[in-house]
Amino acid sequence: MAYNIVYKKSVQRDLKKVPKAEADRILNHIEQELSKNADAYPVLKGRFAGLRKYRINDYRVIYAIVGNDCLVLRVGYRKEVYKREI
Repeated sequence: MAYNIVYKKSVQRDLKKVPKAEADRILNHIEQELSKNADAYPVLKGRFAGLRKYRINDYRVIYAIVGNDCLVLRVGYRKEVYKREI
């Protein structure tokens, strides 16, 4: 099942903190891989219970599946992405 990718406004700010080449690569992965297989990636526990993560090397994409949409909530470096509230 193909999902529509929807970005939260804060994702734009998150991507500004990432080097340009990495940000482009992350966006390509999201548009190509995540849109096809969004339900195949792990569900988070604890404070982020019910959300999912997609791993791209040292970066993580935190997202939620809402109907036919994949709502991207946060993008960041693996050690920093879980520290702030969504």
